[in-house]
Amino acid sequence: MTNAYDNDSITIQKVFYSPVQSVWDAWTEPAIIMRWFGSDPKGKVLKANLDLRPGGSFEISFQDSDKTEHTCLGVYSEIEKFSRLGFSWEWKSEPGVVSFVLITLIAGDNLTRMEFTHSRVGSKSSHDYLVGWQSCFLKLEKLLASGIHPKPG
Repeated sequence: MTNAYDNDSITIQKVFYSPVQSVWDAWTEPAIIMRWFGSDPKGKVLKANLDLRPGGSFEISFQDSDKTEHTCLGVYSEIEKFSRLGFSWEWKSEPGVVSFVLITLIAGDNLTRMEFTHSRVGSKSSHDYLVGWQSCFLKLEKLLASGIHPKPG
């Protein structure tokens, strides 16, 4: 995993040894998001509602192992199936503090390179995005490596 961080954005490059469709579906299918999202390794997702279309919104609520609940929400701005996904990012607990996520997926031979950028994070949020996303992606990696992949098609 390659990481970069400055005051306004983080970039994480990660290789998943899974087909691009599996990684795409992990970001876009609520039932799969329920299985990996959230930074706490022992946390759980409570709900994931997605309207996957430009201008559509999402809202994901998850709970840490200490029972602290978090809800993130945003609006999709860019959707290129199996390739790019862009959306705004906001915490329900920090209204008006809006940042932006762009995910680029590059297919390889049974692997997927993910270039993840979370920009405009600034210093207005109390969340440590770099640590949070790194932990989240470890959970995603374990799910994909378990051989339990999304449905084809």
